Amino acid sequence: MSILPVYVGLDYHDDSVRVCVLSLEGDALVNRDVPNSPALVEELVLCHGAPRGLAIEACCGAADFATKLSELTGWDVRMAHPGYVAKLKKSRDKTDHGDAWLLADLLRVNYLPEVWIADERTRQLRRLVRYRESVSSERKNTKLRIRSLLREERIISPRSRPWTKAWMEWLASVNLGEESRWIMSRLISELRDKLKSLQEIEKRMSQAVADDALCQKLLEQAGVGLITAITLRAEIGRFDRFGTGKQLARFCGVTPRNASSGKRVADAGLIAESNKNLRRVLIEAAKRLPRHEPRWKELHTRLRRTKPANVVSAAIANRWIRSLYHQVKDIPLDETRLAA
Repeated sequence: MSILPVYVGLDYHDDSVRVCVLSLEGDALVNRDVPNSPALVEELVLCHGAPRGLAIEACCGAADFATKLSELTGWDVRMAHPGYVAKLKKSRDKTDHGDAWLLADLLRVNYLPEVWIADERTRQLRRLVRYRESVSSERKNTKLRIRSLLREERIISPRSRPWTKAWMEWLASVNLGEESRWIMSRLISELRDKLKSLQEIEKRMSQAVADDALCQKLLEQAGVGLITAITLRAEIGRFDRFGTGKQLARFCGVTPRNASSGKRVADAGLIAESNKNLRRVLIEAAKRLPRHEPRWKELHTRLRRTKPANVVSAAIANRWIRSLYHQVKDIPLDETRLAA
């Protein structure tokens, strides 16, 4: 075992991990695959030196591997943003050898684009939130197929609001062709199953955050329901990992993109980089806030005189999340408890 300081890059795969160990001068001491095991990675690295840090690119399963490796060894394991790492490559060629070397080298020169490694509890909540989102998307697609089938049969729906109990009764009795009626029955059954699944998921969500201090604080906010609260809790995790509310707003994707040049000062809509689910939830919350608090109602009224509705909603979402940051950043998180 060597005591020389080294930097390590890990290219993660389901069945193996590519390990690259660099010296302080940037010389490659080893660059090869080992089976996907924290203990085997530790054994290989210790043969060449004492790591000052390890870098692993964010991907499915990488956070769990990084957490276990850090717990096993006590090493400083850092997660890298895959998009920014790709932009720092010298060529478009992609190999495990090159990927692991680049991560180690970026760490060595202190230029690694890091992302936060979520704790186990937060990762579990994210899986729950994203599972609900997938079921909700499937339900939406089923509704679209029902609408499409009605248009193909040239059926005009009644004036009553769609998807209500009365509308669904009409849908079950509408006159359709033989095969279309069979398909419609299947789609209606799927729609009911998806609704039942969503209700079960939301019940599980309530249980999962019943004693989560941060989530309960979010639920106390006017216009914030269970889905909004648990999405913020899961996708953001620790609010105190951001230095300012402005940084948090940018992470959430509700910050305007600057498009200024010379003496011209302008913006070009919201920034492209964001968590789409998180931004959607915030925009939806921003549409509800004016109905609950005079502050946001006054802002909505003032901005609507000169701005489109979608721009106003984005502005409210931006200011609300920045304000929320100062209210909840100091709330401690229980990172260990999981729903039974």
